[in-house]
Amino acid sequence: MLFLGCIKEVSDYELVVSLPNGLSGFVPVTQISDAYSKLLNEQVAQGELLEDLNSLPDMYSPGTLVRCIVTTVEKSADGRRSIKLSIDPKKVNKGLNASALASGMLLSGFVSSVEDHGYLIDIGVKGSHAFLPRQKAQNYIKAVKRGPDLKIGQNLNCVIVEVKNEGRVVRLSIDRSEVAASLATQQQNWSLSNLLPGLVVKARVQKVAPFGLKVSFLSSFTGIVDFMHMDPEKSMNYSADQVMKACILSVHPTSKVVRLTLRPAFLHPGGSPNQLSDDRIGAVVEESTVKAFYKQFGAVFELDDGTLAFARLKHLSKTKKSFKPAAFKAGCKHKCRIIDYSLMDEMCIVSLKYQVIEARFLRHQDIHTGDVVQGKVFALKPIGMQVKVTDGIKGLVPSLHLSDVILKQPEKKYSVGDQVKCRVLECNPEGKKLILTLKKSLIQSKLPILSNYEDAKPGVITHGFVVCAREFGCIVKFYNDVKGLVPKNELSSEPISCPDKVFHEGQVVKVLVLKCEPQQERLLLSFRLSSKPAQEDKKEHIPKKKKEVKYQIGEVVDVKVLKKKDNGLEVSILEDEGKVIAWIPTAHLSDFAVNCKLLWHCLQEGDVLPRVMCLSNKGERITLSRKSAVITAVQEEQVVRSFSEIQPGMLLTGYVRNVMPFGVFVEFPFGVTGLAPKVSMCDKFVTDTKDHFVVGQTVIAKVMSIDEEKQRVLLNLKVSECSSGDSAAESFALLNQYFKEMKEIRNLLRRRGEPTESKRSLCELVPGKELQLVVQDVKEDGSALFSGSCVTGFTATATRYHLGDKNIIPGEKTKALVLHVDALASKVHVSLREELLKQRP
Repeated sequence: MLFLGCIKEVSDYELVVSLPNGLSGFVPVTQISDAYSKLLNEQVAQGELLEDLNSLPDMYSPGTLVRCIVTTVEKSADGRRSIKLSIDPKKVNKGLNASALASGMLLSGFVSSVEDHGYLIDIGVKGSHAFLPRQKAQNYIKAVKRGPDLKIGQNLNCVIVEVKNEGRVVRLSIDRSEVAASLATQQQNWSLSNLLPGLVVKARVQKVAPFGLKVSFLSSFTGIVDFMHMDPEKSMNYSADQVMKACILSVHPTSKVVRLTLRPAFLHPGGSPNQLSDDRIGAVVEESTVKAFYKQFGAVFELDDGTLAFARLKHLSKTKKSFKPAAFKAGCKHKCRIIDYSLMDEMCIVSLKYQVIEARFLRHQDIHTGDVVQGKVFALKPIGMQVKVTDGIKGLVPSLHLSDVILKQPEKKYSVGDQVKCRVLECNPEGKKLILTLKKSLIQSKLPILSNYEDAKPGVITHGFVVCAREFGCIVKFYNDVKGLVPKNELSSEPISCPDKVFHEGQVVKVLVLKCEPQQERLLLSFRLSSKPAQEDKKEHIPKKKKEVKYQIGEVVDVKVLKKKDNGLEVSILEDEGKVIAWIPTAHLSDFAVNCKLLWHCLQEGDVLPRVMCLSNKGERITLSRKSAVITAVQEEQVVRSFSEIQPGMLLTGYVRNVMPFGVFVEFPFGVTGLAPKVSMCDKFVTDTKDHFVVGQTVIAKVMSIDEEKQRVLLNLKVSECSSGDSAAESFALLNQYFKEMKEIRNLLRRRGEPTESKRSLCELVPGKELQLVVQDVKEDGSALFSGSCVTGFTATATRYHLGDKNIIPGEKTKALVLHVDALASKVHVSLREELLKQRP
């Protein structure tokens, strides 16, 4: 079967190609073209790199459209289909012969030779010699920016410019404008036996059906456009006899069924379909709206950003029995997760299955070196054991890593289907390579992970495994293939004459880093852990009594604002008659990030702030905090003053110190810090950490584990895990504190001189207040804008949900309830819902 596909991934050995209807296939490196295969064979025979042979990543890029033919379809042991493809022109263009070639035809060609005046192109037609003049290739070469010349094996969209001697000599062009404008016509004598995907034709609608269109093209051919390939902008406006451009997607060799697409990205040959930002894959969409349901195929959804997505039937429910078609009527809302993107359909592929939405890992990119993962034994092989981590992700446990000791008969310990707990030794998303270990000593290790040479700082103690023991010492390996040498004199405090008799391959050992040269990838190690007296001495010196300062951490003082700076306030402590200068960072003006910025804007030089706590007395100045939750925690002694006081299970109040892609660093009063990894940050799936936390944000954290060797603390910030019991009372207390601060801000504004109109409005606008507003505009997304004398200087807005059942029109007067006032953005969020308006006292 012939397909038009789009390259999704490129590696040295294969191309991963996106096919229509969410399918994917693989083009092995041996299925590119004859000329490229010949070079590969020469390189293998000679045993050295050839200058003319370029790798696939040098010639192909994701997003490139290619014609391909299915060679085999294989089923793997877990029931997944593997589609093998070829883009070899001899197979793709096998329906063409020299006499059928005509001027204007668009074909796939591959560079077979580079000549002085141009290129010999393999178009796969027996008895035909195709030549591409150099001048007809210049603007393409400049556009693709892959060097001054085309490369042998490079795929090209070629337009036939001239045919001589009954097709035996053909002149081609790959000029981008000529390729983009090419159109298949009746004069080119296309037939069902040689029709090619990728051809753009003029099609006429014969019939409009619920699942798509039936069209005719090239006078006598008929084809199908399914619902996924109608132009999204015009999907409801097709009618019989309408004429438009269409692109052939696939041709079935026996049934001769031709499928086409009307999507704009495919109507100009040489173009590329729209791509999805990589960070969207894996994202959970809380509310996606059903646009259409097709009982034989699946459902089309509209996501929160307006893009369309498709879910196959098997991804709409956990099992066939639990599937309820009534839940997929147009307009129904569902939670889903983006699991892939089909380049050929320009649609996200989503799943509504709970186990997929909640899955920790979806792609190799989600797995990190050192992660502990649960898997299922998939197969036992001579080189080790295959473990299925999740659908589509399998890892290999090498024989050396099946246990802490070498197993001679692993089949006696493990059976297919067994659940196993592994640790990731190496993960390479590009090569889809995942290496795991089942050694308990490594899985249970609390010591730091050594996954690159930069992390191997002198003094670090960690776990590794022996890969070689010789007379010179031992070579120890860590994660990501990092390895180092333990010289003979560092093997033990006692002399060891034959290391290979004391240490064995695969043995887990604890080592101390002595020296590392990252650029040379040289690592010197020691098994003599007592070689760290200098470090221990260092630890002993840390708790020495500091030089006494007048204000201790936790002491509460009143201050006066001296100067406003971009990131905080310079203040003087009133108890010391203004002689002691201190600093309040903007993030420490409140427990609430939104109030911090608002307070900074409202405060002026000379304003007095009562009850501010000394947070740090290090360095030249004192740092203060006005965070109520932090102050309360210190006063009630719900804090730890040193690392030794921390215990797993403790609930501690702190603030975000830094937000990183892998997690959040939290600092507590008295300087103790901890890390909340990405998986422990939120009850919801976290795609981007910065969407959930900001620097300075007050948090309650639960201590999960302690690493005494490195003095590191692992935290959990999930709300479900961090409640002390009465979560409702805690929530109301926080809400009460927020409204209390907002009241202070309004009082502060009232005390100023002549207030502006917007300041006066801010003072009067409080959540729960009823307003009389006039509808200004109703937007496409269903939200509305309002105006009124009571919201002068502000934009009043209500979401579609908060309009309730009301059908409002511009100019109409209506009652609304204030939900929230965003003073910095000058926005007032209101609701028109009757149940809220009725609840007012």
